[in-house]
Amino acid sequence: MQETLARLLGQTELSVTPEQADKLVTLVTLLDKWNKAFNLTSVRDPVTMMGRHIVDSLVVSPHLEGRRFIDVGTGPGLPGLPLAIINPDKQFVLLDSLGKRIRFIRMVVHQLGLTNVEAVQSRVEDFNPEQKFDGVLSRAFASLDDMVSWCLHLPTLEGRFLALKGQYPEQELQSLPAHLALDRVYPLTVPEQEGDRHLVVIKLAS
Repeated sequence: MQETLARLLGQTELSVTPEQADKLVTLVTLLDKWNKAFNLTSVRDPVTMMGRHIVDSLVVSPHLEGRRFIDVGTGPGLPGLPLAIINPDKQFVLLDSLGKRIRFIRMVVHQLGLTNVEAVQSRVEDFNPEQKFDGVLSRAFASLDDMVSWCLHLPTLEGRFLALKGQYPEQELQSLPAHLALDRVYPLTVPEQEGDRHLVVIKLAS
């Protein structure tokens, strides 16, 4: 898997240290092992996980502005865990309502010695942090409309919603409520993966 990761990263502009690469490989190993018992992802092949889950998460990294992020509906920790591994200077809260996913994330955090990740079991509507976030991340979590309405209490006034999407979500963007505005849409290139990828960045309208 080291070779697969190195090959995929070589087709991006991402900079990953050998130690971070080791942690990413260990993450996939743990995901593969625990997936058999917990059914964390429909992807069963660890080599496929490396591209479809890990590198697919990592390509968001250049677009993270700020220091404090929340990954809403994180599932088994995607994109939060890979992003936390290669951004040790940023803090990540990984939120999910299912206990088995949060138990998996906490085990990974412990095994990898990650000090910048907090796993929280909660519905997003019920989670009221003392400190707001610079970025609210979601990957295949919900429609843009649902995401921003459920998560409106989470970002700072200058914070951003960062939604990982497949195709350009033209219809979803047209139905954004008036208090929100499209900031940027970044086309994402994920090596050796078919289909479009976009990062949609939404801000509070001024």
